[in-house]
Amino acid sequence: MKIALAQINPFIGDFEGNFLKICEGIDKAFALSADLVVFPELSVCGYPTRDFLDYKHFTKASLAIVDRVAAYGKDKLAVIVGSPSFNPAKEGKDLYNTAFLLYQGKIIHTSHKALLPTYDIFDEYRYFEPAHEFSTIDFNGKRLAITVCEDIWNIGNENPLYKVCPMDELIGQQPDIMINLSASPFSYNHAAERIDIAKANAKRYGLPLFYANQVGAQTEVIFDGGSLVVAANGDLIREMPYFEEGVEVFDTDHLMPQKEQPKEKYQLMHDALVIGIKDYFRKLGFTKAIVGLSGGVDSALTVALAVAALGKGNVLSVLMPSQYSSEHSVSDSLELVKNLGSPYKIIPIKEVFDQYDKILQPHFEGLPFNVTEENLQARIRANYLMALSNKFGYILLNTTNKSEAAVGYGTIYGDLCGGIGVLGDVYKTQVYEVCKIVNKDKEIIPHHVTVKPPSAELRPGQKDSDSLPEYPILDPILYEYIENQQGLDEILAKGYDEALVKRVLKLVNRAEYKRYQTPPMLRVSHKAFGMGRRLPIVGKYLE
Repeated sequence: MKIALAQINPFIGDFEGNFLKICEGIDKAFALSADLVVFPELSVCGYPTRDFLDYKHFTKASLAIVDRVAAYGKDKLAVIVGSPSFNPAKEGKDLYNTAFLLYQGKIIHTSHKALLPTYDIFDEYRYFEPAHEFSTIDFNGKRLAITVCEDIWNIGNENPLYKVCPMDELIGQQPDIMINLSASPFSYNHAAERIDIAKANAKRYGLPLFYANQVGAQTEVIFDGGSLVVAANGDLIREMPYFEEGVEVFDTDHLMPQKEQPKEKYQLMHDALVIGIKDYFRKLGFTKAIVGLSGGVDSALTVALAVAALGKGNVLSVLMPSQYSSEHSVSDSLELVKNLGSPYKIIPIKEVFDQYDKILQPHFEGLPFNVTEENLQARIRANYLMALSNKFGYILLNTTNKSEAAVGYGTIYGDLCGGIGVLGDVYKTQVYEVCKIVNKDKEIIPHHVTVKPPSAELRPGQKDSDSLPEYPILDPILYEYIENQQGLDEILAKGYDEALVKRVLKLVNRAEYKRYQTPPMLRVSHKAFGMGRRLPIVGKYLE
């Protein structure tokens, strides 16, 4: 049997657009003489669907597309698509997360998702009832075991999250092939984990696995594709491209092993950030971005990524020097935009800042210059950027990195504003590594930008290290606390200074209110700020 995997980039709630995309995949699979084509999880409506699922009309609209796909299907070509479906029982949740097998105009089989992840960015038990019954289906001389995403992930773990493995239930029916519809989000180490899980399933059940994954970005959540075919002995047959749509066909009787794709961490992060920007703009109908270009490494990288995603003519850099800006902040920025060939403006802020200062001085009661005046500068710059955004339809890209977001090193309603946070899941030390990817073929980000000490330049001689530990010291502590979810005692056991760790953790917890008011941040790690990390604003833990 010939099975096609259709790795597509759906748009949440765009039923007509998703239908046309699925039809295109069916046409390609048919042209390649496939007997069966498999699309990703919830491919009809897009994933993650979130509270759209609370509306019955949404599920009805999705199921209507399933019927249209069935009617569109080619003779002798079966199609598997994902959609929410209604649970007819009064007990339990009202919906299932369902894989539909369509053939000759009809739904001939359904498989409901059994393992509903409710952790990190996932919240599926909020909406779906888990499958309680499991059945295979005979098609074209093969017995198929169809599962959905998480259903194959509950193996190889000393502390399993679920009490059941769907394939343990299905294997007794003697299937010949495993098929998995997936919407498995990107993080820079997840592709390797995905292959390990796929191989573990193939070996455990002695069956080949055909795994169709989603590609593209849905706001902050990015999907990398990398759909898989694994032989019954665990050999990797094919890993489809990352961050690209495509349809490929595989003959179950002739599965030849191939090498997996390279998984260089910072190249993956770079590519994920580019598609994250591109899809955020494309899916929302935006075309032009604006960035406050400071001369620092974060804004330089953001501009370079935006140009890669949107084109050099669609990214406006705005240089907003103050009386505290160094000469190289402007010269480095001008060198960057020259290298990129992208437009820019220079709008100084000193005159406006002086007016603010003059008007407010009588009300400051003689108190000295402090963070108040620093924040005023950041907010003036934000007003400039948002004025241009409103006037010309630009979308402001936020340039805050994960280290800054973690400890609250930024001005709310100032440099923390924007439509999408490009680097909010990239630590400062990682920013430099992604810059190397940008510069791998030729120097785009000027060398001086990547070697000068980081500074907000909001007062004379200011450096980030005046307020924070050096980033090579800070970032590993943040990683232990945020990504590894290690507590105070566990971090101290690794040999870190107690006073430093307590200070850092306190900064992270106290900055929660700022993070609640920042834009969504593109997710490239396994624990990003935003929907995957939910902490109270008002709390006293580690205070």
